[in-house]
Amino acid sequence: MSILVDKNTKVIIQGFTGQEATFHAKECIEYGTNIVGGVTPFKGGTTHLDREVFNTVKEAVIKTGADVSLIFVPAKFVANSIIEAANAGIKLAVVITEHTPVNDMLKAKNFANKCGMKIIGPNCPGIISSNECKLGIMPGMVFKKSFTNIGLISKSGTLTYEGANQILKEGYGISTAIGIGGDSVIGLTYSELLPMFEKDEDTKAIVLIGEIGGSLEIEACKVIKEQITKPIVAFIAGQSAPKGKRMGHAGAIISNEDSTAKGKMKALSEVGVNVVQSPAHIGLKLKEILK
Repeated sequence: MSILVDKNTKVIIQGFTGQEATFHAKECIEYGTNIVGGVTPFKGGTTHLDREVFNTVKEAVIKTGADVSLIFVPAKFVANSIIEAANAGIKLAVVITEHTPVNDMLKAKNFANKCGMKIIGPNCPGIISSNECKLGIMPGMVFKKSFTNIGLISKSGTLTYEGANQILKEGYGISTAIGIGGDSVIGLTYSELLPMFEKDEDTKAIVLIGEIGGSLEIEACKVIKEQITKPIVAFIAGQSAPKGKRMGHAGAIISNEDSTAKGKMKALSEVGVNVVQSPAHIGLKLKEILK
């Protein structure tokens, strides 16, 4: 099993014929993702990668029955693309684009919430359910299933891959991995994803990878304490970051004690999370607690 996406998920790609979308769509198709079409305005009626191209998301949904959209459009078009997807009945939008304006994302997220559409991203690697469905830019070969599978949630794209690699090195597999993105305004957060993994029978433990800045990891502590019974291993990036300096992601800036790596590690430890000092220790810690 998995969460949010699987082999039966019907996917369209917004910005389908663009260079980045084309490259990653090929990779997703090769992984086995059920991409049923794409959207590029004014190119409706043509084909691309042997899939039909539509002018609008609504046309694509009516024709293909798609329920998920993978968004590869320039930053200034992200908000309109999310709103169009939500308005057309899409249930999950995976937004890869970086540099999305904060106000645009606030508007789009508010509209999506009203329509009941979930968002992953923006500025993220996407989501992958191993051996079933890859939506994004992550290297598919890193994500495989095994007899014991782990759920993975990460702000960082690179650390998503490293975390998965450490899990596989110890003989475990990945049920679903989600890169939620490191912007100050994002879609699904740890607090919303953790209960999904808790309910997933195939997920035996959870790896949470966070970073300095913001309060998402602190907010997740309440959910962990009240709702999560599965073991969690966590790593927080930015342990040597100076206060007030942004480190990489737009949301990665220390503003108070709770937004430091030390503060987050302490809070997670207090609710029973197994916190490691290095991503290289993730797999080893899982092996220790699952043996």
